[in-house]
Amino acid sequence: MVTNYEGDNIELKDHLPLLPIRELVVYPFMIHPFFVGRESSILAVEHAWTKTDRLILLSSQKDMKAEAPTPDEIYDMGTIAMIMRRRQLPDGRTKILVQGLTKARITQFTQEQPYYMCKITPVNNIQLEEKNIAASALMRNIREQLEKVIHSGKALATDIPMILEEIKDPGRLADLVASNLNLHVEEAQAILEILDPMERLHRINDILSRELEILAMQTKIKVTAKEEITKNQKEYFLREQIKAIKSELGDEGHKESEDEFSEIRDKIKKAKMSDEAEKESSKQLARLEKMHPDSSEASILRSYLEWMCDLPWSKSSDEKINLDAALAILNEDHFDLFKVKERILEYLAVRQLKGTGMKGPILCFSGPPGVGKTSLGKSIAKACGREFVRISLGGVKDEAEIRGHRRTYVGAMPGRFIQALKQVKTNNPVILLDEVDKLGGDFKGDPSSALLEVLDPEQNMNFRDHYMNVAFDLSNVMFIATSNVLDQIPAPLRDRMEIINLSGYTQEEKVAISKKYIIPKQMDENGITEKHIAFSDEGVASVIKGYTAEAGLRNLERKIGAICRKVAMKIAKGEADLTHVMTDTVFKLLGPPVYTKDDEKETDEIGVSTGLAWTSHGGEVLYIEATKMKGRGLTLTGQLGDVMKESAQTAIGYIRSQSFELGIDEDIFEKHEMHIHLPAGATPKDGPSAGITLATTIVSLLTNTPVSRDVAMTGEITLTGKVLPIGGLKEKALAAMRMNIKTIIIPWKNRKDLEEIPEEYRAKLNFVPVKTFDEVLEVALIGWKEKKSSMKKKSFTRTKETLPPAAA
Repeated sequence: MVTNYEGDNIELKDHLPLLPIRELVVYPFMIHPFFVGRESSILAVEHAWTKTDRLILLSSQKDMKAEAPTPDEIYDMGTIAMIMRRRQLPDGRTKILVQGLTKARITQFTQEQPYYMCKITPVNNIQLEEKNIAASALMRNIREQLEKVIHSGKALATDIPMILEEIKDPGRLADLVASNLNLHVEEAQAILEILDPMERLHRINDILSRELEILAMQTKIKVTAKEEITKNQKEYFLREQIKAIKSELGDEGHKESEDEFSEIRDKIKKAKMSDEAEKESSKQLARLEKMHPDSSEASILRSYLEWMCDLPWSKSSDEKINLDAALAILNEDHFDLFKVKERILEYLAVRQLKGTGMKGPILCFSGPPGVGKTSLGKSIAKACGREFVRISLGGVKDEAEIRGHRRTYVGAMPGRFIQALKQVKTNNPVILLDEVDKLGGDFKGDPSSALLEVLDPEQNMNFRDHYMNVAFDLSNVMFIATSNVLDQIPAPLRDRMEIINLSGYTQEEKVAISKKYIIPKQMDENGITEKHIAFSDEGVASVIKGYTAEAGLRNLERKIGAICRKVAMKIAKGEADLTHVMTDTVFKLLGPPVYTKDDEKETDEIGVSTGLAWTSHGGEVLYIEATKMKGRGLTLTGQLGDVMKESAQTAIGYIRSQSFELGIDEDIFEKHEMHIHLPAGATPKDGPSAGITLATTIVSLLTNTPVSRDVAMTGEITLTGKVLPIGGLKEKALAAMRMNIKTIIIPWKNRKDLEEIPEEYRAKLNFVPVKTFDEVLEVALIGWKEKKSSMKKKSFTRTKETLPPAAA
């Protein structure tokens, strides 16, 4: 038994017709109008009106699109309702007004055609105690939140708050609010099936909180959109006014803008870009056309499109390969360097046979400053018939210098490689990466790692600059790198390059280069001719020996330039017509020699040996001095590195282990301190190749045997006295020649490197390959063979004296 809105008591039935409803859930005590159109639904309403005291069960469909829902597509829980009014419409539909009475659950479908009949069981809510504080608090909060929802613009009946104030039952309040919130069927059905009023209130409270957040966000979006629309409308009206004013004044600005876009479009077509690049350029041009011409982003896009159009996407230098002409060009600009010239001619020969599609080589010229690495790159480009561009990498620390800056940054630019290609206007130039060993790295990235992609033939065909953001083919570029010290180049980067070592020049080579290249160049730069100055071989050799001590030619060129300037000044004053540059002339013009024979070792000294060292500037002669005094231990000075200090320790260890064979008193190490010094003290020194020199110096000191002044040595020593190979032999040999040394002791395994030394130097120098330190002493120490022989005799005599008498 339930009561309707008029207060009448209505007796419920347990067998009622079913009206499936879509997109709606009807709650008890709620009044709803319906339009009934399906034939089965109209028959169900007719049955309820005539046979079940106007009572009908309303239950929602699970599938809103189903025209004839099956029992499985209808929710089990529904609401028993009374049809209050019914009216037939002209279009065949029926309009009804129903009031929900109570919840009911379907227990069985007794009929499915022509409409559903089902057995039902009424469901009652859980009853709360009359004065439930928690329920009262929730109801008050729901009323307040609903008022906020209404004030925020939600389309709800304005009298709902007044109705809610009159409702004291928690369940009815929850049902009324739920029926007015336009919830999804699933969510509304879930509330219907909750029998605990407190739980329903909590669910409604959560829904209202969510609704308030959504409304607040909608309000914010509307305000922002309105402001944007207002701004755009303002800009539009202003632009229209500007157009009108310009039209009145006869201004052709708009037409010029259209002409600009048309010009860019033509450039994009003529550039013959890749498909990706052309698509991106067209996309950015379309964006530019929609922008205000004076906006900052329009300026950025114009700059970007200019870069895209100016790049040589399909422009290549015409190569006319002639091996004889290429060799003539290389010989014209550079003396000697046969290995380098041979490698370039090999590349040109393969290029001539294979044609296009060949990947460019990646060469790395390594050697001391001034030997012609950079100028060689220019000659190679000239010999190949290509454009030349130099990229200096010394001190570069930012990865963006290689890959470019992203366009989001102010003042963004492409990387060095894209800039270089735009500069030369061809996609197959010779690019010289100068000082690749001087690359840095910090928090902005590692440029050497960025170079890996550029210098990898398998990857650089799709090089992607951050600024351009499209792939560019670098596989046609011929890369040449230069460096002074290979060890400073990261191993992965070094692995991608073909290393060609350029060692220093001999004195004869320097004289020849001076007369063929440097002197004519300096004479031309200083405005003098052969009528004014004449250089003799003797004079050039004096400049080389007295004023330069480098492997390269830069300082030599400066000194020859200084001589030319002083002669030019004499000619300008009318003091001389022709100057013959001889040895005495050089000293008069340049002053006292910087390097004299005073630097050479003039006598055979005890405890002083001559070593040879390699630096990034070429070879150097290294004197090692040793002395002993009362005390104990070993002192090393001369700014030595850890490796050289360990070499000294190794030498001491070997000598102590062989003290008896070397004729050294074993107690000398306990009673004396040894001090080893390497002049000049301000120059850092390191490396293992001074090992045999250190050991020779110590043996000379402890055995009181002088070291020959004509002997220099290089090699690493082990604790067993073996002599290990070293590097930079050619540079060290050139340094020895400069100091008038006659004999060089080298490790046995370095014999193969003698081929790199010019024939005239091998004829003047006596190279002595050795395997053990004993062989070193025999060559370096004066009279060591005789002294060792006498030591053996004394040792044999002592051994003979200590033998026991014969037993027979």
